[in-house]
Amino acid sequence: MGIRKSKIDPCPLSLSLDKSYGLDTRQRHPESDSKKSEISLPDVAEHSNTTEMPTGEQEEAEGVEEMAEEEAEEEVFFKFVILHAEDDINEALRVQDLLQNDFGIKPGIIFAEMPCGRQHLQNLDDAVNGSAWTILLLTENFLRDTWCKFQFYTSLMNSVNRQHKYNSVIPMRPLNNPLPRERTPFALRTINALEEESRGFPTQVERIFQESVYKTQQTIWKETRNMAQRQFIA
Repeated sequence: MGIRKSKIDPCPLSLSLDKSYGLDTRQRHPESDSKKSEISLPDVAEHSNTTEMPTGEQEEAEGVEEMAEEEAEEEVFFKFVILHAEDDINEALRVQDLLQNDFGIKPGIIFAEMPCGRQHLQNLDDAVNGSAWTILLLTENFLRDTWCKFQFYTSLMNSVNRQHKYNSVIPMRPLNNPLPRERTPFALRTINALEEESRGFPTQVERIFQESVYKTQQTIWKETRNMAQRQFIA
């Protein structure tokens, strides 16, 4: 629960103390005044906290933390994520189904399936670092979308800066509306792309998506998340 903003009491501090502690102001004695002046602000704050924070609220807060931990445990490290143009959602779903059902590479996800209501940059970070391989769906629509250009540059930089993500970016030309090689950005031409129409496509898939690589990245992902959670709790 969030901390509520405190309202400024229009009454003087001495009057508010009298009301809070039930002191009789009709008969004032030097001794009572001295005792009253010994009441410190921390005591008032402590009294206020104990009255405004019932046990039920504390239990509710603990329940929220437990739910957050359960949600974290349910999160999945994907084998691949497909980054695609907005107009290529159906093609991305087809490729996802192909890799999962025909080649047994699962679980996988496409960028359009990332949670709604969050910033695109946060979703991109979670997609790239929450999966072992990043597949760039190279279609004619890919270069028309400025967001796609940002996606592939960011993915490439991530694979360079993080040792365990090396060779994790996979350009792919699907059967439908593929981007011609001569129009492919130079940075992506330096990487061997998956060519769905090629006869060697099954061999390429088998060579790239190795289970040992996935397990290594999954272990690093879990360790990174556990470390971040411990730092957050501390």
